[in-house]
Amino acid sequence: MKRFWSILLLLGLGLTLQAQTSGRGLSTQTLGKGSSPQTFWLGADISGTTDLEARGVQLRNAQGEPRENTALMRELGLNAVRLRVWVNPKDGLCAKDDVVRMAKRAKNWGMAVMIDFHYSDWWADPGQQNIPAQWKEMTYQQMCKALADHTRKVLQAIKDAGVDVRWVQVGNETTNGFLWPMGRAQENMKQYAGLTDAGYGAVKAVFPKAEVIVHLDGAFDPHRYDFIFDGLRKYKARFDMIGLSVYPYWDMKGNHTHSWQETVEKATANINRLWTKYRKPMMVVETGAEAAKPVEGKEIIAAIIDMARHHCGGHCQGVFYWAPEADRFYRLGAFQNNRPTQIMEAFTEASKH
Repeated sequence: MKRFWSILLLLGLGLTLQAQTSGRGLSTQTLGKGSSPQTFWLGADISGTTDLEARGVQLRNAQGEPRENTALMRELGLNAVRLRVWVNPKDGLCAKDDVVRMAKRAKNWGMAVMIDFHYSDWWADPGQQNIPAQWKEMTYQQMCKALADHTRKVLQAIKDAGVDVRWVQVGNETTNGFLWPMGRAQENMKQYAGLTDAGYGAVKAVFPKAEVIVHLDGAFDPHRYDFIFDGLRKYKARFDMIGLSVYPYWDMKGNHTHSWQETVEKATANINRLWTKYRKPMMVVETGAEAAKPVEGKEIIAAIIDMARHHCGGHCQGVFYWAPEADRFYRLGAFQNNRPTQIMEAFTEASKH
């Protein structure tokens, strides 16, 4: 969930972390009792890594040793990264070549990769889903083709670089659809579904085993999930997984919940309900807590990880923190003074179980 999109995300240029005794392979945290054994994913969206490096910001671990961001996430116990893609950003950040560069780093550290297509030249979220400048005059059929071509082109470049992609988001927080007005769900659900399905086909053409995610915000609210997924099902759009944003801070700010505990409780109930209704696995693909309150933040993130891992019947397969390395200009990062706060200990501790 992006609220301050004029912020400059800060990421780091640093020395490469020496491989630890666990090696660079994926950790094998498993889901709770009664669930099938499979990896539980502890991830972060670190799409701003190269931006931060370009600005000369150096990240450090808790001991003050310099670290590159991907290496630092691995050191903290994470086993996956999420990288956003913009169509034609002005500065080239989060465009195809930049994403390939970051995906290769994740591979080198043995981390699974999630690609998050925004289908915009800039931020896409429930409040803005702007059509890329080069697509503005297209018809619906032309836009379906452009979306599919863009998806294939980026994923093929990643594949050609030797990187596997485990998950692909077709749109970011598409609670109201995407590519407005053409794919705005409230007015054009059929077209939103068709565009989503075009993305699904493009993903499978390059990575047949990748899981295609449809991602919404506000995990506390079952109604927005029913609206979108009933619409996708009605028009036979294909998807493999439901992605959720869980942000207690924004839920309380919007008077949707009265405490972070209520957000977690409602998200848990919704995830279990969604499994019963749609029979699709889920992932918390975005979350965050206030960096200025690291003790409480650790408690919140630990509770969200515990919820996903132990209270959703094995159907919620992981938790990703959004931009943990963001510092000063983003309230819900997890770093202060370019070092991880106690919030990130929730991931480190979870990685050991």
